[in-house]
Amino acid sequence: MTHAPPPAPTPDDTPDDDEEAVIACVLVFNASDPSGSGGISCDALAIASVGAHALPVLTGAYARDTAQIFDFFPLDEDAVGDQARAILEDVPPQVIKVGFAGSAENLSVIAELTADYDGVPVVAYMPNLSWWEDDKIDQYLDAFRELLLPQTSVLVGHHSTLRRWLLPDWSSDKNPGPRDIAKAAAELGVPYTLVTGLTLADQYIDNVLATPETVVGHEKFERIEAVFSGAGETLSAALAALLATGLDLSAAASEALHYLDRCLDEGFRPGMGHVIPDRLFWAQSETDDEETPAVGPDLNADFFEMPFNETKH
Repeated sequence: MTHAPPPAPTPDDTPDDDEEAVIACVLVFNASDPSGSGGISCDALAIASVGAHALPVLTGAYARDTAQIFDFFPLDEDAVGDQARAILEDVPPQVIKVGFAGSAENLSVIAELTADYDGVPVVAYMPNLSWWEDDKIDQYLDAFRELLLPQTSVLVGHHSTLRRWLLPDWSSDKNPGPRDIAKAAAELGVPYTLVTGLTLADQYIDNVLATPETVVGHEKFERIEAVFSGAGETLSAALAALLATGLDLSAAASEALHYLDRCLDEGFRPGMGHVIPDRLFWAQSETDDEETPAVGPDLNADFFEMPFNETKH
């Protein structure tokens, strides 16, 4: 179906110029994660942190802690579709971000909705699904490949995850590079692929935005000796939000990767499991007890440059 744009406000309910909403909106499909490592809460924090507003659509709920996922309870496709249609009738998104949809049926509904909003970029993230049952993984990956990838503008995923999924028959002794993975994605309709976690010498990690023809951009960071949960979710959410604010893809990918690096550098371990990225690292005081607490973050610091916006945190 095709959705009509939201009705124009009447004179009585038109906001004053000073109150006009100017924050870009990102429609997000993802699951509830009680650990806060990933899921819909991660998306909302990362999107708000870089200056956009999340429109979260819940796809299900994990039973998990900070170390592992024990189970998943998907919402049915009607519940997912009704949530999305309700907000889409009211608020037009600038970008759509797809995290874990929870089932092949939910992917079908999401693909139908993204097709209705043909001019809206779609950022799709493929997580590691090794915790799930094999038959459910196969159904999910098949549906993602056939239904959602043709609608996807940018595919985001770790090198090992994307390699196993998109190049299962790779026979060369040499690992496929980002352009090899981007080529496999492009054959399924994806113009750009952001491949993360490429191991380099001297304890560095590379992250590459690629097409089959070229490397659009890449960012190299020193490896942090910790096991993280939610890094890919954080990156894909930040990328979607930065695109929504008007940055071009190359600049948005670079900013999102630098943002993720700081989130990981300031990560914390709230329990006995993995480290969680601190998506609000810039809001933390960097002074010691003898100094006057900082009033707020320095948004002009060289680690994270982005356009100023009117969001009040």
